[in-house]
Amino acid sequence: MAHLASLPEKATLLDVFRRFPETNTPLIEYHEALLRGPSPFSDGERELIAAYVSGLNRCRYCHCVHAATAQRLTGVSTSEMAAMVASDDFSSVGEAMRPVLALAGALTRDSRSVTPALAEAVTAAGWDETAYYHLVATTALFNLMNRLVEGLGIELDPAYVEPASKRLAGGGYLPLLKLMKA
Repeated sequence: MAHLASLPEKATLLDVFRRFPETNTPLIEYHEALLRGPSPFSDGERELIAAYVSGLNRCRYCHCVHAATAQRLTGVSTSEMAAMVASDDFSSVGEAMRPVLALAGALTRDSRSVTPALAEAVTAAGWDETAYYHLVATTALFNLMNRLVEGLGIELDPAYVEPASKRLAGGGYLPLLKLMKA
């Protein structure tokens, strides 16, 4: 149940966006730029980072939506993603993504735990500085989103996962701006 009296009993994140458009319009635009704009990472790889971080934070809403979106874009199944979260088993992703997810996990668990060795492993896997920035920014964004969702008491309606992941995989984040106004 949502923790704000102005939100409906079974509030969604879209309800939050509608209630606070002055801060959420730029937040959605930032999602679009970071997760769908030019990047060394594919859209699917960025969704995979989002799903992994959200799983570590036990944010069911974000984890389920972004895991389903990542599955649509990468083919990595939601059960494989669950194994990543449960035991840092990155065997279902390519070698280049393994140090990326390891660093995202370290940053999520303890923001001060990112060591030079973790950073060097990302670049040794072939990622450049732009990729490193996108990794850290995506990890930070989903730590923010997970806390926003959990702090406001937004709960997942399982029926929401399919249409949301389809929309995100096919059209990105900007359609949310139109939905906010509907």
